Formats: sequence, structure tokens, C-alpha cells
Amino acid sequence: MQAGEPGPAMRVPESDGKPESPGPAAALPHRNGGGGGRSGGAKGWQYSDHMENVCGYLMKYTNLVTGWQYRFFVLNNEAGLLEYFVNEQSRNQKPRGTLHLAGAVISPSDEDSHTFTVNAASGEQYKLRATDAKERQHWVSRLQICTQHHTEAIGKMMTHAEGHQRDLIRRIECLPASGHLTSLDQDLLMLKATSMATMNCLNDCFHILQLQHASHQKGSLPSGTTIEWLEPKLPLPNHYKNGGDQTFAPEQNKQVAVQEEPSSISESGLLTREPEEINADDEVEDTCDNKEDDLGAVEEQRSVILHLLSQLKLGMDLTRVVLPTFILEKRSLLEMYADFMSHPDLFISITNGTTAEDRMIRFVEYYLTSFHEGRKGAIAKKPYNPIIGETFHCSWRMPKSDVASSMTASSSAQAILNQDSLPEPLSQVESDCYTVRFVAEQVSHHPPVSGFYAECAERKMCVNAHVWTKSKFLGMSIGVTMVGEGVLSLLEHGEEYTFSLPCAYARSILTVPWVELGGKVNVNCAKTGYSASITFHTKPFYGGKLHRVTAEVKHNTSNTVVCRVQGEWNSVLEFTYSNGETKYVDLTKLSVTKKRVRPLEKQGPFESRRLWKNVTESLRDSEIDKATEHKRALEERQRSEERHRAETGTPWQTKYFIKEGEGWVYYDPLWKTIPVTQPTE
Repeated sequence: MQAGEPGPAMRVPESDGKPESPGPAAALPHRNGGGGGRSGGAKGWQYSDHMENVCGYLMKYTNLVTGWQYRFFVLNNEAGLLEYFVNEQSRNQKPRGTLHLAGAVISPSDEDSHTFTVNAASGEQYKLRATDAKERQHWVSRLQICTQHHTEAIGKMMTHAEGHQRDLIRRIECLPASGHLTSLDQDLLMLKATSMATMNCLNDCFHILQLQHASHQKGSLPSGTTIEWLEPKLPLPNHYKNGGDQTFAPEQNKQVAVQEEPSSISESGLLTREPEEINADDEVEDTCDNKEDDLGAVEEQRSVILHLLSQLKLGMDLTRVVLPTFILEKRSLLEMYADFMSHPDLFISITNGTTAEDRMIRFVEYYLTSFHEGRKGAIAKKPYNPIIGETFHCSWRMPKSDVASSMTASSSAQAILNQDSLPEPLSQVESDCYTVRFVAEQVSHHPPVSGFYAECAERKMCVNAHVWTKSKFLGMSIGVTMVGEGVLSLLEHGEEYTFSLPCAYARSILTVPWVELGGKVNVNCAKTGYSASITFHTKPFYGGKLHRVTAEVKHNTSNTVVCRVQGEWNSVLEFTYSNGETKYVDLTKLSVTKKRVRPLEKQGPFESRRLWKNVTESLRDSEIDKATEHKRALEERQRSEERHRAETGTPWQTKYFIKEGEGWVYYDPLWKTIPVTQPTE
């Protein structure tokens, strides 16, 4: 017998509790906590309708070193607990381990007919082995009955608690509107809010338990569906089908995908990473419309989502979790960052401010209007994770007549800023348009860091940023933290504005997912002493508006607030200035300037749209399996090249960005070619 393998069926004599080799029947569990699990062979075991405590010896897998060990297990049906002890004689002592069975999943193993697992809702797992298939079935059945009973009991308790909570709300709302104790009493309003928040949290937790049960009771996923988990990845399936009769071999697809652009690979097998100047004249107005309004694929793959969620733990880092292809947007994260420049007129007009205060307010206006275009519809989907070395280029051309020459607060509280209300054109200099150029690059794989840079050379201004996305599973939501910093440089004023990005949340991921921004962002200009504090408010459990944002622009030296902002980041923003004037910015009426991109045939092999071309086309055609294979091929190529660099000791060479301290800076920023002036105000 090899180490780590269980021996023959064993029992424990009452004398010393040490196992010895008996007949195969002896290891079956005892009923009602007594000895003698059955009499007269297997026929002696009878199930009853009522729940009974069960105990007996099972083998428990500990680790690779210790292997399998015999332990005495007790199923306490009344408490809903599975406990184990070193042996039967020590059962009156403290258990060596305890699992709560409410919400647990009991799964017979496919590796043999003796093994099964108990997966608790807490994430803890016991891997157990019975003497034979019949004994395993006894334990699995009893555990499942106990688990179902206590899981349903939680549901009944939740229903009962919800009834009490609703009754509490009704009683509060029935109180008179005036008098000693009213329905608007602050303490009672707080009680309403906290009771509602508590019930919502408990419902979310209970929903997760139900998902775990539902997904495991349904068994394996639909045929042809695979989910990739934390690296190293699972082996690829032998084949997949695209919904018809044609079978695709992943290995062949990978060959095609890797050899598709042989010019991008040097003789050593590494990518060539030389910067190139992109001719703006090669770029044409973008005609691609990737609105994400279709829930069809999400609805069709609901079971996949349930299976995925049932295996995630609260707080789990999702950075290396590869999500199902059907929930992806049809564009890369690098391209999504370009949407921050969808209103280039507001970006360019920052430098038109006549005072430092004016310029800071203009920056806040640009910043707050830069998020809404990043969502391609009301449904939250995830852009492609850029692979290392991926780049994206684009530009915008903005007629000079459409750029505001001064910040004038509206005297009317109902004024709406739109393209028709902008001031007269600036003086004509070299051409009738300003050009804003943008470049982004995925500079790191672990952690996943993106660098992006934009400039308007005519106005002597540029912005450089690096962002590291960290995703976490939050139960019914997924939270994405944007770690990093951006710096806007206004060279003709000698000013730098540092800023960060808010967190993003994908809410209601089981029904119709939607995006919410949250967190506090600070903007600072050390030279002028002006700063801004921007807060993206997440919706409270009880009441409150969606997508709310507030901000204050302050002069730090005098501690004076010069501008306040409130509203919704995807709707209407209200700016109130220190002189009492108010201006409204309606984002739904702001026209979006289309970016200009080079046609696919002129793009390099690692530019986003050309790199993800096959995935995007498959998603447009609703061929999810094809899209998954193309995506897997790209990711496998990335891992292969990473292994090659590790084996040869070759560091990764970025193309457009250089590591400086903890950040990344564009290799040829505007401040290197245009001197910074120091104007006097």
C-alpha cells in the first residue's frame, strides 16, 4: 500500500479507540450517536423521515505531507454542524474541527466511488473518503438532508425577519406628522434606514448561499462551456463547437493567432519595441459603434454566471480571474481610457482661464464631464484586459471656434451649457482646428498597469497618467479600484494638476448589471495653492439618488471655497460660484467629438483594434465560443512569451512609457520640447 492511501475498512473497538481490520460493514456511521450502525449487513440500514444524528469513522485528507488520516466524525443535525475528533474516545473533548452546514455543498467526487467533499459557505472544505460507495452514499445523503434543512431554516427566518421589518416601517410611517413623536423623528428615520440596510445585507448573503446550492445541484456546466480560473490555467478542452457541426481545434487556432503577424516577432522570438510616430493624417473619423445594449448573451448564459459566482469568495481579488467572454465589451480597456477625451473642447479650454482659480474650476468641469461617455450603454460590461505590449492611438480635431475663450458663469439658474452657447472663435493661428493626440500602452502584466498620454501641442498642454486596476468580488457587486495618478501640465502657465480616479462598481450582477462610481478624488496644484475635493457617492441602502457627485474647489491659503458642484456625473451638474452665480452643465446635451483612428490595415499588430479584431468580430456575430477561443489564444501567447523571457532572463521592454519611481511617464512628453514659462498674474 502506498503512503497516503486508505487501508481496508476499519472499526474502533471500545477498549482503546485504535482502528483494526474488521469486516467491511464496521465503518458505517452509527445512528442516534450510539454504537452499531446497522445489523444484518447493508439491509439493516434504514432511512427515516426525521433527522437523526450520525457518527462514525471517515478518512480525512489533511495535506500532501500528512495525507489521509482516520478521524471520528459527528453529524449534529439539531445544530447543523459536522464535527470531527481524533477518535471516538475524545468526542467529549473540544472538536478538532467544525463546519457549519447551512449553505454548504456536499459533492461526491468523480475521482473514485469512495471520496466526497463538504464545502462550507465560509469557504472551508473537508475532503473525506468512506470505506465503500454505499457508506459514502449514507454520509452524503445524511449531510445533504441536514444542509437543506438548515439552509431552508435561514430562508424562513429571513421571511419572518422581513415581515417584522415591514411592520416596523408601517408603524413608523403611521405616526402623526406633528406632536411629541412624529414619523419624521430623526432617530426613527435612522432606525428605518439601518433596518433596511441590515435586511438588504442579510438577503445578499442568503442569495449567495442559494446560488451555491443551485449551481452544484444542477451538476456540471452546459456542454462546451469552460471557465478559466487563477493561473496556472486549466488544460484546454480537446475541441469546441460554434453552435453548428464544425469543430475547431484550439491548438490550431493558437498557431494561426500567433503566426498571424510574423513581422512583429524578432528572430529571438521577442517583440520589437521601437517607438513610432503616428501620422495624424492617416487617421480618419471613427465609424465604429460599440453600444452595449443587448442583454441576450447574458440571459442565455445565466447558469455560467451562477456557477462562476458560487465559486468566488467575498473580497477575492479578481485580477487574474478570467471572466466569461459573453460579458465583455467589444473594445480594450486602453480604448476605454481614450473616452476621457470625448470633450476635447473642455480639455483645451482649461488653459484659456485667465486666473489660477478659473483654470482649476475649468479642470474640475472637464474632469466631471469625462466619465459618462466611457459607458457604452446602461448595461455594465467589462472591456478586454489589455495584454502586455498592447497599444492604442487616436486623436481629435476640434474647430477653434468651438473652444471657449473664457469661463463665464451663467446668471440664469436654468442655463444649459451646450455646443450652441460657446463663445466666439479664437484668433486664427496655424489652422482652423486644434489637434489632441492620445497614446496608451499596457506596460505591465502583473500587476496590470496601463499608461496613457494626451497632448495638444498648439495649446502647450498635456496629461500623463498610469492606472493599475484591482478588482474584488463583493457579493452582489464587483468593485474595481483604480490605483495610480495623473498629471495635467499647462506649460504656458507653469502649472501641474495631480489627480486620481474613482472606484467603479458593477452592481446587480445577477439581474441587469449597471455601473456606479464611488470614492473621493483629490485634485491639487502645488504652484497656485488651489485644490478640489470630489466625492462620488454610492447609493445608500435606503433612499438616495443614483450617480450623485459633489465637489468643492478651494484656495488652500485662505481656506476659501470658490466653487461648489452637485448633481449626477452622467446627467446634469450644477456649478455654484463664490459670487452667487450658477451654471448648469447637461451632459446629455453635450455633443461628443468622435475620435480619429487609423484603419485596421494601417495599424500595427499589437494595436488594440487589430489585436482583438477576431474577438470583436465574433462577439458582434454572437459567436461566443469562437470569441472565447480567439481570446484564449491571445492570452496563451502572452503567457508563452512571458515564460520565454523568464527562461532567458530578458526583461520586458516597453515601447512608449518609461518607469520613473512608482509611475510611468511617456517617453517624449511635451515638456521636453516646449519650455515651461513662468507667467506673472
